[in-house]
Amino acid sequence: MDIKEQLGQFTQERFGLTPDQCNDRQLYEALLALTRRLSEARPAPDGERKLYYFSAEFLMGKLLDNNLLALGIRDQARELLASMGRDLNAVEEQEPEPSLGNGGLGRLAACFLDSIAALGMRGDGVGLNYHYGLFHQKFVNHKQMETPDPWMQPDSWLIPTGKTFTVPFGGFDLTAKLWDVSIPGAYNDRANRLHLFDVEEPAAPPENGIDFDKTDIVHHLTSFLYPDDGDEAGRLLRVYQQYFMVSAGAQLILQELEERGCGPRDLAARTAIQINDTHPSMVIPELVRLLTARGLSMDDAIDQVRRTCAYTNHTILAEALEKWPLHFIERVAPQLVPIIRELDRRAREACPDPAVAILDNQNLVHMAHMDIHYGYSVNGVAALHTEILKKAELNRFYDLYPARFNNKTNGVTLRRWLEACNPDLTALIDRCIGPGWRKAPDQLVGLLDFIDNDQVLGRLLTVKYSAKERFCRELQEAQGIDVDPSSVFDVQIKRLHEYKRQQMNALYVIHKYMEIKGGRKPEHPITVLFGAKAAPAYVMAKHIIHLILCLQQLIENDPAVRPWLRVVMIENYNVTWAERLIPAADISEQISLASKEASGTGNMKLMANGAVTLGTMDGANVEIAELVGPDNIYTFGADSDRVIHLYDDKGGQRYRARDYYHTLRVEPLVDFLLSPELLDIGDPKSLAALWRDMKGKDWFMALLDVEEYISVKDLAIRQYGDRKSWARKMLVNIAKSGYFSSDRTIRQYNEDIWHL
Repeated sequence: MDIKEQLGQFTQERFGLTPDQCNDRQLYEALLALTRRLSEARPAPDGERKLYYFSAEFLMGKLLDNNLLALGIRDQARELLASMGRDLNAVEEQEPEPSLGNGGLGRLAACFLDSIAALGMRGDGVGLNYHYGLFHQKFVNHKQMETPDPWMQPDSWLIPTGKTFTVPFGGFDLTAKLWDVSIPGAYNDRANRLHLFDVEEPAAPPENGIDFDKTDIVHHLTSFLYPDDGDEAGRLLRVYQQYFMVSAGAQLILQELEERGCGPRDLAARTAIQINDTHPSMVIPELVRLLTARGLSMDDAIDQVRRTCAYTNHTILAEALEKWPLHFIERVAPQLVPIIRELDRRAREACPDPAVAILDNQNLVHMAHMDIHYGYSVNGVAALHTEILKKAELNRFYDLYPARFNNKTNGVTLRRWLEACNPDLTALIDRCIGPGWRKAPDQLVGLLDFIDNDQVLGRLLTVKYSAKERFCRELQEAQGIDVDPSSVFDVQIKRLHEYKRQQMNALYVIHKYMEIKGGRKPEHPITVLFGAKAAPAYVMAKHIIHLILCLQQLIENDPAVRPWLRVVMIENYNVTWAERLIPAADISEQISLASKEASGTGNMKLMANGAVTLGTMDGANVEIAELVGPDNIYTFGADSDRVIHLYDDKGGQRYRARDYYHTLRVEPLVDFLLSPELLDIGDPKSLAALWRDMKGKDWFMALLDVEEYISVKDLAIRQYGDRKSWARKMLVNIAKSGYFSSDRTIRQYNEDIWHL
């Protein structure tokens, strides 16, 4: 039965209609049902060993287009709808975006699941089925407001498995209900699963924003991703979430091991567990508990776990390396406390240095320490990041276990982030080098043969302009904002965090605004585009969003500036917006403070779509720079060695913001936060708080780099005017982006860590 017959069968059974009689919503539901059935019918990949990828978040994005592509029927579906005078894109607009992740961590996990399936490896994801996501972002009075993001509908990708597991909390048990999402493999006939655990009786969405009773664990455990941890109830809820995920996941692993005819002593031989950041770390003591309950000695159980678990570190920020008070775990999962104490005792026997202990003198449980002591692999996610871990942040552990440390530079799936989201560019690449790059992304380097081909370079510029026009139409429709597609699209899209330095970009906007008001117009009109959410409890990040939105309004109201400079902050930035904006971007802002960004993945997506990086030598920017060469990237800023030195205060040279604030060029930019123009628009308390922090603290050193940042960014905008030269830069970036395929990353994980 071909796709036309199958789709007709679904629409007839469901709606009593033929496909051409259906509206877009009905066609979406029919295509969803069709692709779900085709994917569910696929068996799991072969292999004696199986991977379980544990992550607190999986930022999947909409799945219909991705799954049609993986199943090999996307073109058929598009042609079928077109024959009826319908548009697949319009049908896909009916799909809600699953609210199962937040930023790069969750999107990386989604790319990895796609690549694991595409490469025919046996590996499933394990996470939680959040009902209302992180939150839906709204802008009210130039401030971020948070509301629930209910995404689940009667027809969704969630597959009821009928499986349940009992999770033993302190004082009560809770049933974990298992839902699956099928992950079909592109280029093969197999499919893996994303396992999502949920409570049996989830709560209704909160009536007042995202405030809810955090003590109602039974109903609210899976309501929100990263519940506000500004109070003890919120922090405890995070521990409940983490234990719920790992206990149910560990029970599922042992159940599936038994179904494969194996026993607890076969765990390490048949299973690999990847701990994605520290959120799933309690899987280590939980597995020890479950294995000893099945008859293994403590020695044997620990040995099995140590040879099963591997840990990915995603951060150098100390606050992101979780440390939970032991009394939290005593309350949430008291059965783990004696096991954690035993793991700590053994670690101290191996190394008496208190700096590497699992339990410190304040009775805090260091999750990353437990992962390193009782796992067989520790990896960073970019070359620079891994070196910093080895030399500085985790140096004592590296001295203990040098063979465990390795680097796995992140990657992104080019199926979604090039082929699916940028079909015009994909078609141009195919015409130049053929379609083989899809399975072998390193073949993109063949585009360099066209570096002097004026026809290809011209077509590349046309493709980019068309993407910008499409984005402008979508932005106007969604937010009522008109921008000029011929302007430079300067794009910073990522979580709002001070280390990512959106505040430094805002200072550039102020600089350019002041220049234009003084009669010095830029060589080319500039549109500065932001997309970011701030964590609900992250007050300073919210102040930065407020500043950006105030600048947006200030410039909108100024007819002298508006033709030359625009600022746009996308409301509720998500994967769908990324798929629209990334193909349209000209400049990719990757301006984190050197040594603070583990890798970045947005930098890779933007690069693959022909944006030119403006960035510090941080994270994977270092590897991008090595690949494209100095003529095809714009770098600036203090390097990681200097930044680490400034934090360490060696020789009395600790960073002091006021030393950089009191300069001729910087002080007017910072003081503009308290200018009459901005105070007329914004909240004086919010702007003043950010002003005080920036000139007095500036923990992530925006003022250290801002002058060079302004100079280099102005250079990039000037050079953008040489269209042929810019097209060559675009081509080089696309040609060199194949290295950053998540297929390459996953092959390296498998060769060095998982051995599936």
